[in-house]
Amino acid sequence: MTGKTTGYVSIMLVALILGMMLAVQFRVVNRAPAGISTDRAQEVVDELKQIDRERESLHKEISDLNYKLEQVNQGKNEAILALKSELEKTRMSAGLLTVTGPGLEVVLDNPDKGEGSRLSPGVFIIYAEDLLKVVNELWGGGAEAISINSQRIVATTEIRLAAPFININTKRVVPPYQVLAIGDPDTLANALELPGGLGEYLRDLGIEITVEKHQELTVPAFTGN
Repeated sequence: MTGKTTGYVSIMLVALILGMMLAVQFRVVNRAPAGISTDRAQEVVDELKQIDRERESLHKEISDLNYKLEQVNQGKNEAILALKSELEKTRMSAGLLTVTGPGLEVVLDNPDKGEGSRLSPGVFIIYAEDLLKVVNELWGGGAEAISINSQRIVATTEIRLAAPFININTKRVVPPYQVLAIGDPDTLANALELPGGLGEYLRDLGIEITVEKHQELTVPAFTGN
């Protein structure tokens, strides 16, 4: 074989080898995945949609919980106000609060024992029972708070004779006895001044009694144990 023929053969072999290499490389490139497959991309999209739905659901749940929390707080505030109101009523019933408002002033006094009086100095006209009757009549007339000579009348108050005085809440009181009652003045006055009622009965006993309506009175708080 001549040198020229050998050169052609060598060129052909090199060309053949290059062609085979290019064909193999082309097949490899075509078989390699180009980025993310269509199925995988769809899966990612579905996952994102699911995450969005879960996020929206969580937002709704947060809003619902916030609303419930507001309702609980509102109910708590209402409960506190109700408890405070009940506490005030209880303290009022127990006489622990000073009360100011319209009411009635009733003053009871023994008759004058001056010169010419037929009563001896040691005779008492007003007794503890008389004061109790006045207090009960005022309670029955709707009184909210009552005091006698600055002694608040409460459920545990004792009005009893301790000659020659009357004790109220273990405190000594002497005539004239000033009874203050908070409530509707007209109703309270009518309770005492009915014809044949307590006021007339006490006057028949010789007790000096005056009844006066006021637009504002102050009954002190209970100070005992």
